[in-house]
Amino acid sequence: MSAQAKPYITPEEYLAAERAADFKSLYYEGEVFAMSGASRAHNLLVSNLIISLGNRIGDKCSVFPSDMRVHVAANGLYTYPDVSVVCGKEEYLEEAYLDTLLNPVVLAEVLSESTGKNDRGSKFMLYKSIASLQHYVLVDSQRVSIAVYSRAAAGSWLFQEYQGLEAVVPLPALSLELPLAEVYRRLELPV
Repeated sequence: MSAQAKPYITPEEYLAAERAADFKSLYYEGEVFAMSGASRAHNLLVSNLIISLGNRIGDKCSVFPSDMRVHVAANGLYTYPDVSVVCGKEEYLEEAYLDTLLNPVVLAEVLSESTGKNDRGSKFMLYKSIASLQHYVLVDSQRVSIAVYSRAAAGSWLFQEYQGLEAVVPLPALSLELPLAEVYRRLELPV
């Protein structure tokens, strides 16, 4: 008996279904992947990150939660980062919908046991082809630690990790520093 091939879904079919759906799904290379719910820690980290960024950015940039879809035109990925930040003019796949962002400056993912390997590896490989992206922020949900990939000269990326509640993450593309004490507020996690 042979395994049946999965049907190829076009980006247009995916977007039409996604806009009508009651749940979110990722899309990559003709396949659709359902997204699962999140833990209390994950949700608090996302909320704290959005509040902390929003309070520091003011009106110069927009901070979006995971309901803002991001499209990576270079490789066809459609996904929902936990947090997206765009500065300047927002660019969308279709102006009629304003639901698929093309030019984030910062993307953040909260790592869990089930998503951490993918967020650190293949997802970063796909994200880094976004020309506007300057920082990819990985927030650990198991301990007080934030890792940041920052775009450097000649297309290379620098990696830095920040640990402990007294640490502060510099995000030069946003002209701000992000205190870990704010991101991990109301969570008791090891360092």
